[in-house]
Amino acid sequence: MLIALKLLGSIALLMYGMKVMSEALQKMAGPQLRHLLGAMTTNRFTGVATGALVTVAVQSSAATTVMTVSFVNAALLTLSQAISIIMGANIGTTLSAWIMSAGFSFDVTMLVWPVFLIAIILIQIGKHRYLGDFLFGLSFLLFALGMLRVTGVEMDLAHNTAVVNFFDSFDSGSYFTILLFLLVGTVLTFIAQSSAAIMAITMVLCSTGVIDIFQGIALVMGENIGTTLTANIAALSANTQARRAAAAHLFFNVFGVIWILCCFYPFVRLVCRIVGMDPGAEMQEPTQLTFALATFHTLFNVTNTLILIWFIPQIEQLVCRIIKPKKSEEEEEFRLMYIRGGIMKTPEISVLQAQKEIAVFGERMMKMSEMVKDLYKTTDEAEFKKIFERIQKYEQISDNMENEIGKYLGEVSDAHLSDDTKEKIRAMLRQIGELESIGDSGYNMARVIRRKHEAKIDFNEQQENGIKRMLALAQRAGERMLEMLNGRREDFDFRPSEEIEQQINDCRDELKDENMRNLDEHVYSYDSGSIYMDLINEAEKAGDYIINVVEARLGTSHRLSEQLA
Repeated sequence: MLIALKLLGSIALLMYGMKVMSEALQKMAGPQLRHLLGAMTTNRFTGVATGALVTVAVQSSAATTVMTVSFVNAALLTLSQAISIIMGANIGTTLSAWIMSAGFSFDVTMLVWPVFLIAIILIQIGKHRYLGDFLFGLSFLLFALGMLRVTGVEMDLAHNTAVVNFFDSFDSGSYFTILLFLLVGTVLTFIAQSSAAIMAITMVLCSTGVIDIFQGIALVMGENIGTTLTANIAALSANTQARRAAAAHLFFNVFGVIWILCCFYPFVRLVCRIVGMDPGAEMQEPTQLTFALATFHTLFNVTNTLILIWFIPQIEQLVCRIIKPKKSEEEEEFRLMYIRGGIMKTPEISVLQAQKEIAVFGERMMKMSEMVKDLYKTTDEAEFKKIFERIQKYEQISDNMENEIGKYLGEVSDAHLSDDTKEKIRAMLRQIGELESIGDSGYNMARVIRRKHEAKIDFNEQQENGIKRMLALAQRAGERMLEMLNGRREDFDFRPSEEIEQQINDCRDELKDENMRNLDEHVYSYDSGSIYMDLINEAEKAGDYIINVVEARLGTSHRLSEQLA
């Protein structure tokens, strides 16, 4: 029982070490990983290379795949780009098998203690804490591999008659046995949600002589299918394209398993010849067995990619036929487009989804502004009521969007994040607050217009021109705000938006003085002048909220009054 607990504890430590390493590397790479995935996928070959490199960097194909699904969900990657990245991720993940194989080949625990020491020093210093976190995870990984190696020897399963007889009852020359072990590998990987953990167990079983190479490789094949379930679960709450990307990952591995089964025994013998071992020998060298498993894992994924890379368009068409858009996605106009609840949370990547959603938020608020203009122009009673109700609905939508995006960012901020990402989240929280205020301002303008409509007040030409000037300036400010929300903040200058804001303030002051003179001269009634200035003031407030969004997006301190006074 003690040995069994030691085995399970070592596997848990292995999984924890890989998780810490992966998270630390993502925090170190952060924005570079995002730009790498987006920039290096110009064709299928660079996409495969990018997927492999990123997976080697973060030491987790699941992280790369979930990251890719997140990008597809946020419309930052096309489906064909995502498929090529996922193919590369399957190649990149084979490095983990080689690391584990090396851990079973020699005693790696001698490296653990100096790595632990360096990691703790770096973490305490703080300047290079992410590197320290990475080394901390690496030391756990190395320690777990060393413990697995020792535990495998202590278990001495090769001399346990009951265990040996159980596995001997399965004929490795039978396809039924291969399919059974494949299924077991799939189920275990699905339960553990870690192909690395099941690979470690497979290596323990093979290196101790409990199962032969054929059974071990069947388990590895099952692990390849089981690991695809992570991305598919992550995509359950995502949009149609993200679900298709996850389905393409499943198709890739299932297709590979099918063609391998067609030539299973010749392929395994080829792998054995490469590592210099005889698959039929009764006594096998443990090192050769672990190397054979790692070699098979690599050859399987590389060969599968070489076959399927030419059929990415056809795979895309297939998953598009299988996974149709949900009816709710077609009909539900105001549902969040890029972020969802559920488990699809890769913290350093999630900020991109949130920024895309904030851009949509901005577009909806500007659409609401267009409705306010339409409301102002219309004279038809039924049309007026219809537009006003739509504006009311949009105001509710603005509240909901602020709450949902804010909640999402709050969940993301609970994770360990880089300082840069924390700053971006703070800026995004300010953006959504100001965008919601734009919605409030638009609704307030609609209510003022309703007062005008109910009181049957008509503006004179001077008032009409004043309203047009203010709305046109607010429109210009809003259009520039949308460009910044949809683009890279490094590409924009704050000054043009600042100048438009000053023009809005100057126009408001000019119209206010003009209105006071007209009231003194009885050019129009007090009620008309009051409603007129309420509209002007609300338009000016909208301009203030817009410039605040721009400030938050660009990270600029607004000192308009001091600079332009």
